[in-house]
Amino acid sequence: MTERTKITLDESEIPRQWYNVIPDLPSPPPPPLHPGTLQPVGPEDLAPLFPMELIRQEVATDSYIDIPADVLDVYRLWRPTPLYRAHRLEKALNTPARIYYKYEGVSPAGSHKPNTAVPQAFYNAAEGTKRLTTETGAGQWGSALAFACAQYGIDCEIWMVRASYDQKPYRRTMMETWGATVHASPSRATKSGADVLAAHPDSPGSLGIAISEAVEAAGGGAGGQGADTRYALGSVLNHVLMHQTVIGEEALKQFAAFGESTPDLIVGCTGGGSNFAGLFLPFLREKLAGRGNPVIRAVEPSACPSFTRGRYAYDFGDTAGFTPLLKMHTLGHDFIPDPVHAGGLRYHGMSPLLSHAYELGLFEAVAKPQQECFAAAVTFARSEGIVPAPEPSHALAAVIEEAKRCTESGEPKVILTALCGHGHFDMAAYERYLSGEMVDYELSQKRIDDALTRLPAV
Repeated sequence: MTERTKITLDESEIPRQWYNVIPDLPSPPPPPLHPGTLQPVGPEDLAPLFPMELIRQEVATDSYIDIPADVLDVYRLWRPTPLYRAHRLEKALNTPARIYYKYEGVSPAGSHKPNTAVPQAFYNAAEGTKRLTTETGAGQWGSALAFACAQYGIDCEIWMVRASYDQKPYRRTMMETWGATVHASPSRATKSGADVLAAHPDSPGSLGIAISEAVEAAGGGAGGQGADTRYALGSVLNHVLMHQTVIGEEALKQFAAFGESTPDLIVGCTGGGSNFAGLFLPFLREKLAGRGNPVIRAVEPSACPSFTRGRYAYDFGDTAGFTPLLKMHTLGHDFIPDPVHAGGLRYHGMSPLLSHAYELGLFEAVAKPQQECFAAAVTFARSEGIVPAPEPSHALAAVIEEAKRCTESGEPKVILTALCGHGHFDMAAYERYLSGEMVDYELSQKRIDDALTRLPAV
């Protein structure tokens, strides 16, 4: 009998609840602080930016939050997503390892991001929000929020990091097709953007700058638009990571359907941390309960290595300092990463929840240069057929590295990764790699040290 290639669950098996890991952790993560008072922020501090239901989810102490029926109706457009056994990749690598990947590229936007964009748009619409502002790095999050806003009749305004705006013009067109307005960031549409351009006219932008512009436009900064406009964030915050746990909850069922008990290794790419968290947090719950013992590995770009070279400290989530102070692994809020093609991983900080879990020793982290990642992506594409986005190519590089170790040792490890999106809008990046024009950026310690000198005093 031929071995199964993929497991697809029925629509009836879409998770009905999101999983909140915080009650299961040995200790809770440190709270966000108000930058003026250095006291923990309260709901009233967040109300200008987020609807009250998302604020409640951000500080929830319940292990599970029910998914609204209206959100499940939209989820059915693409969920459940398939779990694949990478037979052809295993054969290409001549490895005894068994490699599985959870593929989120089947969503309308082509990535995992709609898992949180849809509930964020739903809760905003329910509370009367007429317009959402946001930032986007590679365009995956902007595409997802544009799609989600179209489902609920909300206007969407997006600041897209200039490096990606130039590299991925059809991402912008996709957002506009769903009705969004898209700016290159830094822009002259906000004071924070204009200030950056005045100092650095050729700035490639960063997620930190784009967040400043979107927060300002929502009313959290100098030129806000008013009470009917709010802000949406695609990663980093607790409620965003929680919405993504539908990935891991489905994967648990699919793993059992493949006849596997538990992975030996779980791998995911990390920028802000949401797709990685979505895959591994339900497995971490099982591990903390004694039902399995996987090694869990985060993979970040060596050009923006917040876990492996950043400092665990309170810092702003944005460049201009509009956000609360978050305790996270950070390279400094005004650190501008080199313009690597994995635009979604070019964020100076890391999710506070994941940063806390990393400090607790619940997972490990490694950094990879982009040429190694694109080599892995090409190997994957030529065997499995799917062209990965540059972001999950980082996870694939670590998967292939581990699979080759298994070839040498003969150990039949079970490896699970999140293929969080396809690379159909990233052909310019693949062209640079295939032509030999792609470069690996060397990040000096001096640049990191310099940015860390401007951390807020807490």
